[in-house]
Amino acid sequence: MLLTPDTFVRAPLPGMTNATAIVHASPAMGAAFTQYTVEFSAGGTLAPCVAQRFLYVLEGEIEVQDDQQEHHLTADGYAYLPAGSAVRISSIGQARAQVIEKPYVPLPGLETIKLKMLVGDETIIKPKPLDGCPGLEVCILLPEDSVFDFAVNTMTYQPGAALNMVEAHVMEHGLLMLAGGGIYRLGDRWYSVAAGDFIWMAPWCPQWFGALGQQPAKYLIYKDWNRY
Repeated sequence: MLLTPDTFVRAPLPGMTNATAIVHASPAMGAAFTQYTVEFSAGGTLAPCVAQRFLYVLEGEIEVQDDQQEHHLTADGYAYLPAGSAVRISSIGQARAQVIEKPYVPLPGLETIKLKMLVGDETIIKPKPLDGCPGLEVCILLPEDSVFDFAVNTMTYQPGAALNMVEAHVMEHGLLMLAGGGIYRLGDRWYSVAAGDFIWMAPWCPQWFGALGQQPAKYLIYKDWNRY
């Protein structure tokens, strides 16, 4: 499914103050996760979340605070919050952020490992080339550790770069275009996509992307992994 900004509907979610949400994907459509954009006014807050939560700042400044410390995140900064975290998320001024929430699926043998809050900045992560795809780089935002049951990455394509195959796999995706544009194949159809568009890909959906235009194309992408 492709959603474009002209179709977005805004509404506050329970517990939000001075903020509104654009829900892009949720279990109502068959997804196993929820993904939405939050648009904060000054002093806006999110309610605590029972599920694990990932937050990526698009614009402005967001404060993430627990009992021990507070972190100020600006554009491209992010935070991972394990299930049940008593963490306050608030905006300093007007801000926008992407939020992903998913019930945690424990892995046998790792039940005793306690996940902790993680804060990072995409701009200081060294990107990795994607094998076989010239001009395509990936920034891995969460640790590549089997205790995590999902991953969030950014992928940047130089103009003309493309995936080297049509993918079809058990993971589902939530994808937000951050910059540039190109052509996305979903199933047996082809779509022109640009910054601001959102795509949900169900498991086994054939998918492919190629960047077009004069500037790099970049997107934020979620996938579930490390579980059967």
